[in-house]
Amino acid sequence: MRAYPLTWRLLDVLEAGVAKVFPRRLAGATPYLMLAPAVLLVGLLVLGLFQIADGSLRTLDTTTFLMSESYSLDNFRRALSEPLFRNVALKSFAGSLIVTAITLILALPYGYVMVRTKSAALRKTLLIALFLPFFIGQVVRAYGWLIILGNQGLVNEALSFLGIGPFRLIYNYPAVLFGLIQYMLPFAVLMLAPALTAIPEETEAAAESLGANWIQTFIHVVLPMARPGFVGAGLVVMTLSLTDFAIPAILGGGSQDFIANAIYDQFFRTSDQGLGATLALLLVAAGSTLVAIVFALVGTGTLGMGRAKQ
Repeated sequence: MRAYPLTWRLLDVLEAGVAKVFPRRLAGATPYLMLAPAVLLVGLLVLGLFQIADGSLRTLDTTTFLMSESYSLDNFRRALSEPLFRNVALKSFAGSLIVTAITLILALPYGYVMVRTKSAALRKTLLIALFLPFFIGQVVRAYGWLIILGNQGLVNEALSFLGIGPFRLIYNYPAVLFGLIQYMLPFAVLMLAPALTAIPEETEAAAESLGANWIQTFIHVVLPMARPGFVGAGLVVMTLSLTDFAIPAILGGGSQDFIANAIYDQFFRTSDQGLGATLALLLVAAGSTLVAIVFALVGTGTLGMGRAKQ
């Protein structure tokens, strides 16, 4: 007769201890206990939003640099009326839309080749190239582009051999957009890949057997069926681009601020926490409204857990 394994004895002891701490009659509460950490995190987030809302209604006393005790809407009037903040907001929203569009255009062929290729070596190469940027921090990557695109960088050095340049490739709006696209591309591919994988290859073969060429099949079959992935990837890229801080700060050189940079300046440079809280609250409201509009127009995509509009 085989001896009772020691690991099984340890598991029995552990099970007996759990039974004493959490009796079987309380088993119905297990799902709620599993949700407790998420509820706690959401509760902290809501509490933080309430504190931000409270701070947004208080103005800075420039004589004492203390926040006022009374509430007012002065910070909202400044945020919505001053040209500086309007320009920053327009630049941020326009940039996020441009980045989203270009990133999705680049991510689609990359993801399609990655999931459809028959070559295991090519698939592994594409996967490695996709995941490598995640091992390098966003700030490190942004500083790397400073070295590559600077006046004495690799690109301008190469152009100088051709007798052209140097060009100012950094500290401008296109540099910020380029950095955001490079940063967001892996996220978009990872969101698109499951949607492309879910498309049966037989569907494409059926379209081709009915006389459609590869381009027609791609446009009329692959793209419509991959729409949930497009929606999910677009929302992720758009929201991350809209709220990004590091790339506009580094590649923009302080002259191409996005909303996150303006919020940082109000909190830590001018010490106007009320105005910073107002900008943060408006960013949350504007971003949430934009996401709601996308949901209303095209559905929830992959974020809908399989319940996207067809």
